[in-house]
Amino acid sequence: MILLEGRGLTRRFGGLVAVDHVDIRVHQGEVLGLFGPNGAGKTTLFNLLAGAIPPSEGQVYLEGREVTRLPAYRRAQLGVARTFQIVQPFRSLTALENVLVALAKDSYRQLLPLGRLATPERQAKALALLDQVGIADFAHRNVSQVPLGVLKRLEVARALALEPKVLLLDEPLAGLTFKEAEEVLEVVNALRGRVAVVLVEHHVHLALPVCDRALVLDRGTVIAQGGPDAVRSDPRVIQVYLGEEDATA
Repeated sequence: MILLEGRGLTRRFGGLVAVDHVDIRVHQGEVLGLFGPNGAGKTTLFNLLAGAIPPSEGQVYLEGREVTRLPAYRRAQLGVARTFQIVQPFRSLTALENVLVALAKDSYRQLLPLGRLATPERQAKALALLDQVGIADFAHRNVSQVPLGVLKRLEVARALALEPKVLLLDEPLAGLTFKEAEEVLEVVNALRGRVAVVLVEHHVHLALPVCDRALVLDRGTVIAQGGPDAVRSDPRVIQVYLGEEDATA
């Protein structure tokens, strides 16, 4: 079943075509990797799917419903959650309180204090989400005092609090050590079959093994797509992406 789909997505910034007539389909429960070298257009395509920017051409569909002109917050309400490459927690709060805020999304308009949002049911659910991403031990730590790898997983927990159908992860491995990256990828792998995940990442050699399918961009166009083995061995990918990493190793 196709949950999220982009048809002919194009985005221009002045004379620059950042994304050029790209088709993308995200199926229920799969992990789809979106890869490409710097400047390939993957972040722009990600933002088109999330609703952060509108397309110059093309359409976006969620469960068959066109959502092209819906802003990001409306898409989130319909089941599309996202994380950010630069983590944006509430730094004066604990990890648990950060998830509680996300769980209390329906109470925002009432402007209730945090203490009134922390019902026993919400606290239990927040702890379960922290446990799901492997950071329950940090529940009562102020987020300004925890490592970046923990903050990246906290971003995932906060997004999961929205009960999404599709989870968009924006370069979740950026800035992490190898061990921290492995811990994030374990979380992604565990989500397979439960939530559709779109993983935008520059570190293809780390992220590709957890993907069911991958789509590789270069200069705004799709140059390869398919399973991990097919993408890894594609001559165009080797030339523009894997070859780039070999050259800088």
